[in-house]
Amino acid sequence: MFGLGPWELLLIFLAILLLFGAKRLPEIAQGMGKGIREFRKAMKDTTEEIKGSLENEGGKSEDKKPSDSDRKG
Repeated sequence: MFGLGPWELLLIFLAILLLFGAKRLPEIAQGMGKGIREFRKAMKDTTEEIKGSLENEGGKSEDKKPSDSDRKG
């Protein structure tokens, strides 16, 4: 994971623990979780919107051939 070994991760965790304290860590983790969730939702919505507009634009630009039901006898 990013080229970090277990000792480096432990050192980073201890530094964060010292900076923010044990009481504040759950709040920080919860805030990060909410932020990541909102970011993923926004990405999903944007992707769906782009796909939808591409599909709508693709249908408009194609030359539609008349079907048998559209032809008069």
